[in-house]
Amino acid sequence: MLDIKQMIAEILEEKISSLSSEDIYNMLEYPPDDKMGDVALPCFKLSRILRKSPVQIAEELVNEIPANPRIEKVEAVSGYLNFFLDKVSFIEDVLSTVLKEQDRYGASNIGKGKNIVIDYSAPNIAKPFHIGHLRSTAIGNSLYKIFKFLGYNPVGVNHLGDWGTQFGKLIVAYKEWGSKEAIENGGIKELMAIYVKFHEEAEKDPSLEDQAREWFVKMEKGDPEALELWQWFKDISLKEFNKVYDLLDITFDSYAGESFYEDKMPAVIEELKEKNLLTESEGALIVDLEEYNMPPCLIVKKDGSTLYATRDIAAAIYRKNTYDFEKCIYVTGAAQSLHFNQWFKVIELMGYDWHDQLIHVPFGIVSLGGEKLATRTGKVVLLEDILDQAINKTLEIINQKNPNLENKEEVARQMGVGAVIFSDLSNNRIKDVSFSWEEMLNFDGETGPYVQYTHARACSLLRRAEKEVDPNFDAKLLSTYEEFKVVKTLYLFPDKIMAAMKELEPSIITRYLVDLAQDFNRFYHEHPILVEDDTLRNARLALVSAVRDTLKNGLQLIGLSAPERV
Repeated sequence: MLDIKQMIAEILEEKISSLSSEDIYNMLEYPPDDKMGDVALPCFKLSRILRKSPVQIAEELVNEIPANPRIEKVEAVSGYLNFFLDKVSFIEDVLSTVLKEQDRYGASNIGKGKNIVIDYSAPNIAKPFHIGHLRSTAIGNSLYKIFKFLGYNPVGVNHLGDWGTQFGKLIVAYKEWGSKEAIENGGIKELMAIYVKFHEEAEKDPSLEDQAREWFVKMEKGDPEALELWQWFKDISLKEFNKVYDLLDITFDSYAGESFYEDKMPAVIEELKEKNLLTESEGALIVDLEEYNMPPCLIVKKDGSTLYATRDIAAAIYRKNTYDFEKCIYVTGAAQSLHFNQWFKVIELMGYDWHDQLIHVPFGIVSLGGEKLATRTGKVVLLEDILDQAINKTLEIINQKNPNLENKEEVARQMGVGAVIFSDLSNNRIKDVSFSWEEMLNFDGETGPYVQYTHARACSLLRRAEKEVDPNFDAKLLSTYEEFKVVKTLYLFPDKIMAAMKELEPSIITRYLVDLAQDFNRFYHEHPILVEDDTLRNARLALVSAVRDTLKNGLQLIGLSAPERV
């Protein structure tokens, strides 16, 4: 498929000798208003270089553009150079490409041979999987799929929070207020209940915190009782987590959590000592980062126990040695930015030249009624509850509108879960989100179910046609504004995937899918498709087929299913 911007950039390069085609390419825009052309060059950016007004530059250039069969006309308007494409050749090029590539449309091999480690989800053992965890899980899963679609070899790591002082707290809580029977029956909710109780009681009796630290130190020293309880808590938690992952249809390549690196940390501490990076401070061992305007990075507490940073450094070194990654991406909340900046700097100070391959992908917090979610206070909304409600609501709608639908329970799961994921990924990841049951479960407007329904509508049209689409369609017959608008949006799909990868921002694809669905539905309502004229019918079905495949590819990239019947 012809790169329209590249073609125009090469044409202009001959007329603007002071700039390369790449420079010009980056200046070109897709105008928001179709009256301003299909591609535009804002000449304001050239004014300083050429020492002329934007209006003068545009008017001079418009007369110098040679005739081109792919360009219908060029206009100079208010300092813009507006290019209008030849519609027939453009439509033929785009639709032929999609019809040929189908489920590979938008894919590439730019990442061939390159490993990308993506650390995401990472719930804490013995704490419930709540709505706040959805962001990391959904964003990370989408990035995994995007990188894979572009030819990379992604490695999805669920770095479980299965080590640390919180387990000392949980052991104390279990011994004081828990029972084996209650936890076996109540699962992770009971673990959360005694964890919350610990913090309530610790406010009245601070000695409980000391007991918790002592138990964690026992864990690190291999105490059999401590490790047995820890493994039990972990098994119960993983059973609950996997219920959610099954609903989301998400798997990981590695579940190596914090505990996996327990035996790898002494070597890291020794290396830090050998490189003279450790300093003793009030009995603890730190890396002093004052020179870099950051607080010290705490490596070993005064009681000898390790911290997140110690384990993260050990994990990064292990992953580099194991996977030889091009990038190692960490999808966590923005509140952890300082933590990552600190230990990224430690990796750099250790002399590892791959320190700039470590990338933190922050996202905004999820609040509940304006308050931050917090397990220790019990202020959480369980993700499993949300998914179950979304599925049940979808099933109710299906029973009302299409009670005889085959596999309606599975379709309800696909669309209910899709609604929840899409709602989360609709937001720019750095934006804070205030959780609302109403918004999360709203299926009207710019939602996942809307896009999924549009895909199913396209599938239905193709089934009703009862004939395979002939790839030798007549592009001249797709002459309406609505048809051309759909094709222009289809053309943008590969660019949107590349942008989502470069910006590590799945919402780019989410917003694109809404645009494509809206453009298609506008075309569907304005123009009959299954007409008697076979030639026109085939041309419009070619457009429908291209939309179906593109919607399916896009939905899969953000972790949604694309049901064919709803």
